Amino acid sequence: MSLPAEFHEIAKRVNNWGRWGADDEIGTLNLITDAVVRDAAATVRTGQRIPLALPLQQDGVQSGLIPGRVNPLHAMVQINQELFGPGTVATSDDVVTLGLQAATHWDALTHASHSGKIYNGRPATTVTAHAGAQFSGMDKPLHLVSRGVLLDVARAHGVDRLPGDHAVTPEDLDAAEEFAGIRVRAGDIVLVRTGQVQVYLAGDKHAYAYPSPGLSIRTPEWFHARDVAAVANDTLTFEIFPAEIEDLWLGVHALDLVEMGMLQGQNWNLETLSTACAEEKRYGFLLSAMPEPFVGATGTPVAPVALL
Repeated sequence: MSLPAEFHEIAKRVNNWGRWGADDEIGTLNLITDAVVRDAAATVRTGQRIPLALPLQQDGVQSGLIPGRVNPLHAMVQINQELFGPGTVATSDDVVTLGLQAATHWDALTHASHSGKIYNGRPATTVTAHAGAQFSGMDKPLHLVSRGVLLDVARAHGVDRLPGDHAVTPEDLDAAEEFAGIRVRAGDIVLVRTGQVQVYLAGDKHAYAYPSPGLSIRTPEWFHARDVAAVANDTLTFEIFPAEIEDLWLGVHALDLVEMGMLQGQNWNLETLSTACAEEKRYGFLLSAMPEPFVGATGTPVAPVALL
């Protein structure tokens, strides 16, 4: 089954292959310059720090909907063990098994492919069972700090949570900008709040996953026009689920990751940040969202922090 013509038309308009050279592996993160980071640091006024990650726990967001993506399985391998003999200092160690996209995470540019290609026109076959991603793995972005902008689409609509069939459109993003009194600019990391994570926090991981509001197939053009560095939101699937176009599954993933070379994040908890931004009446902040540098990985857990 081939991808529809509408997808290929959008792909041509947002394609960034070769924009930063044939050897580039980080895509739109190139837009986060030293000047962008200096301006981002200047947004810190109160010093308030707001964590945006969900806990890494066995009763996490994964419900079996996505094959092989398991919640963290934590085990102790040492408990108060006196390694150097009786009466010496004791230590405890643990190990964990988890899907790298199990909870709050970044998708690497290699997380999606289409038509046999990944970002920058490289063959999808460069992702292998033994080595993982040969190019554009999660070890390639060495730092990820920039201005964060919360586009609180739910608040802009006057609701706590968007309904499950709501596809977030460019018009929604414009309205959220106007509501926030802010303009997204080159190098920003955009956080799109739908309120959907409330469903998981209330204890229903299945309803959290499906049906879910999320980004429309039309939003990559908006992010491309603004030269956004990365986008994250508070849903399991990132884009609206079920898909808005019949038989076009994960089309937004393919446009963002493959065509544009733009990292995307999911399962971010934006509830406390939403309240703080509303109280302070400002929606721009310094955002630290460093990926764990798993070599060859197609995704990674992240513990982002917004600094107001």
